[in-house]
Amino acid sequence: MPANDPFERLGVTRSGATGGSDTGTGEIRVFSANATAVELCVLDAHDPDWVAETVDLEPTPDGVWHGASAALVPGARYALRADGPTGPRHDFDRERLLLDPYARGLARTPDGAWRSYVQDETFDWGASVKPRVPRDRVVLYEAHVKGLTKLLPELPEELRGTYAGLAHPATIDYLLDLEVTTIELLPMHQFVSEQRLQGQGLVNYWGYNTLNFFTPHAAYATRAAQFGGTGAVLREVKGMVKLLHEAGLEVVLDVVYNHTAEEGPDGPTTSFRGLDAATYYRQTAEGAYIDTTGCGNTLDFSQPVAQRLVLDSLRYWANEVQIDGFRFDLMATLGRDAGAEFDPEHPLLRAILDDPALQGVTMISEPWDVGMGGWQVGRFPAGYHEWNDGFRDRARAFWLTDVGAARAHGSAPEGIGSLARRITGSAHVFAAERGPLASVNFVTAHDGFTLADLTAYNAKHNIGNGEDNRDGTDNNRSFNFGVEGATDDPVITTDRRKAMRNLLGTLLLSAGMPMLTAGDEIGRTQRGNNNAYCHDSELTWVDWHLEGWQHDLRRVVQRLLQLRRENPALRPVRYGRWGETVPSATQMDWYNNDGNAMTMEDWDSPAERTLQYLAASTPEFEPFNRILLIVHGLEDPVEVTLPAHEGVDTYTLLWDSAHDRLDEHEPVHTPGERLTVGPTSMLLFRADGEPGGAAAGATGGGAADG
Repeated sequence: MPANDPFERLGVTRSGATGGSDTGTGEIRVFSANATAVELCVLDAHDPDWVAETVDLEPTPDGVWHGASAALVPGARYALRADGPTGPRHDFDRERLLLDPYARGLARTPDGAWRSYVQDETFDWGASVKPRVPRDRVVLYEAHVKGLTKLLPELPEELRGTYAGLAHPATIDYLLDLEVTTIELLPMHQFVSEQRLQGQGLVNYWGYNTLNFFTPHAAYATRAAQFGGTGAVLREVKGMVKLLHEAGLEVVLDVVYNHTAEEGPDGPTTSFRGLDAATYYRQTAEGAYIDTTGCGNTLDFSQPVAQRLVLDSLRYWANEVQIDGFRFDLMATLGRDAGAEFDPEHPLLRAILDDPALQGVTMISEPWDVGMGGWQVGRFPAGYHEWNDGFRDRARAFWLTDVGAARAHGSAPEGIGSLARRITGSAHVFAAERGPLASVNFVTAHDGFTLADLTAYNAKHNIGNGEDNRDGTDNNRSFNFGVEGATDDPVITTDRRKAMRNLLGTLLLSAGMPMLTAGDEIGRTQRGNNNAYCHDSELTWVDWHLEGWQHDLRRVVQRLLQLRRENPALRPVRYGRWGETVPSATQMDWYNNDGNAMTMEDWDSPAERTLQYLAASTPEFEPFNRILLIVHGLEDPVEVTLPAHEGVDTYTLLWDSAHDRLDEHEPVHTPGERLTVGPTSMLLFRADGEPGGAAAGATGGGAADG
């Protein structure tokens, strides 16, 4: 940090104290550019509504107010009060108790109000270190802290749905057995439910409504930790991270910096708005909120203090809590300048990547928001991984809506070319220097249909959300295969389960960083609700009482992840370049069902929809590897001639999506041999022989241009 950094040490810091002792003096520094007075209120130890001591803070020219009190010891509860000008862009109230934006702990009053808390942050990490999984081996597993284990029968009742439950040996063994590497947790900064939901008797289950960016959500802790106070909650979080790390699992947090729980101008004023609404929130000169998030307010990241808030929060979680990475909700908002225009070189976007305290931390962008010009996929700087909605949409369309259209009209709307571009790393979306790992591939996420529901519902069923089914997208790219919702029809259930396997195969065998949504590996359903953010119930919790087909589906996922790990040709780090051998890329050759080089008609024709993709690694750190992936997108079987290629002697079948159960036998085939490929299916082969062929980036029949 610069020696004259005006925003250094915001929040409470203690001098002259050791560990969690209550000796020494507590200093507090708070930003408000527009306040005329800021007051520290130290609250009574027994009555958090009683102000026991006040300290008038002194301003600096940079808008930072500072003061000190010997009462700011670990365990002390405190608040702030601010006075200032009136007007449409301000909301000062000298009597209102406010949260410190940098509070490391929060405590509740008997009537449910929140108070800042001086945290004891001592914790013994022992020999625990971050796993630092190589990026090409990362497999993200998006999960909800509560929902993942709330119904897990192997856990003691008191641990289900908690941080401690997530780190229980039964949970860890499941994750390791599945072969995911990185658990991506939905928001666990302290959040609250919106006023509208509270009025309807509903809750914010997902957690995208942050009250404070430095404090873990207390309700996810065990009851013992909750009764032990905010310090015990933090220790349970750190203990969770420590145990996951010791098992070799990374932890990524979904963080929501784009807006706060203060909602719109008429929402609850708990912190930022009462301290300096004109600085923290995007507004017009008349005080109208400029909302690019759809959540009532938007933090103004053209302001240096808002940028610093994000950086300090990230540093805290990455270093004090040892978090491995972050997924940024609606991150286009964080890159909007003073005119609310997105700038890929925005100071905050660059600082997140360049900060010395954040080196080696995985940064994942949701590269859009709901404002004008909000869709920014592919435009973030090198160093970010981006959610690739194009991958999601094309995978769903190829295996679901295209099949539905073919049944209804006799032909799918397009060929296989656009899917091929997604399978090989979306090079048409991301700049060459970023490589395929810039793409976070996903088919489902927390919002939208589950994998099973994509194959069971043509339309959303969100009546239970209290908005007359208006909420949630109507553009699901789903197909129910003949019946809306649950059915016992064996033909339909067989088609649905194969479609799930095809979607999972596309996800886990494609170049890029895959993200699997928790429960999709066992066919979890939300009964057609594609926006279940307000349901904290069996609807959204993972149900671990499985039928036989669900066990089969989980074994398919395990097999696919094993194959991804064993075959580096499936996970290139760099894009290949024509005529060059690029380290850690892939040589790509494309063939049609006859084993010949793909033609433009083969790429584009809805009547074909079959390709053979031969990918050879260009080794840098691992042995040479070559695979053949066959993709067939028609509901009739097809005869395929395995391609002849220099250096390929045999093809060993590793996986066939046409079968719901895995066969331990791996049949071996030879180039030129003809095989029958089942309707709408994928086959993966290992191509054995000596390295050879064209340089990385060369193709057998031209690049896909769908």
